[in-house]
Amino acid sequence: MAFALSEESKERIARIIDVSRVAIHYGYIPLILYLGYSHSEPRPSLIRLFSPLA
Repeated sequence: MAFALSEESKERIARIIDVSRVAIHYGYIPLILYLGYSHSEPRPSLIRLFSPLA
């Protein structure tokens, strides 16, 4: 039982997939860093986290 989608619906779904792919691509590593930072004890300072010299 397959149903037909209109061209507008196909374009909208393709656009949503493209936007979500870009969001996942650029948001994955910052999400992992945030989760690691927020759940660690003791929590490091932000300057120590981002500066290789600190």
